[in-house]
Amino acid sequence: MSYSNHQQRSAPETLIQTAQQHIQNLLTNVSGVEYVMICSTDGFELTSVHKKNVDNAGKLAAVSSSILAMVQAFLSEINLRGCQSITLDAENGKALLSSIPNKNYPLLIVALTTKDVLLGQLLFSIKQCSAEIVKADAIYS
Repeated sequence: MSYSNHQQRSAPETLIQTAQQHIQNLLTNVSGVEYVMICSTDGFELTSVHKKNVDNAGKLAAVSSSILAMVQAFLSEINLRGCQSITLDAENGKALLSSIPNKNYPLLIVALTTKDVLLGQLLFSIKQCSAEIVKADAIYS
């Protein structure tokens, strides 16, 4: 397992470190998770943990942010509110994008998994992870 951490103006370093601890727990505790990244809503990677190396993490962060924004716009057009997550299911794995609705520093979790991951366990764990990061963000109010 490797770590990468990029200083970014969009969130305090202590919040990024807290997020990294929680995504590390997610990577460790959910079988089939290969890569987890925290990125800013404007598309910059802040930190990531992984079992499988991803060479294009910067591009992944930018595209993930754009996808979430497009889906939110689509949902608005059909009168649905509060897009929480998006799951992409492919032949060779899954990708899950989930917003972290921080009041001060909104973020995004991107998880890449094997095709056999237990989605219920992954979604539950990401929700817990997100809730802990929201709590950590509250100190900046």
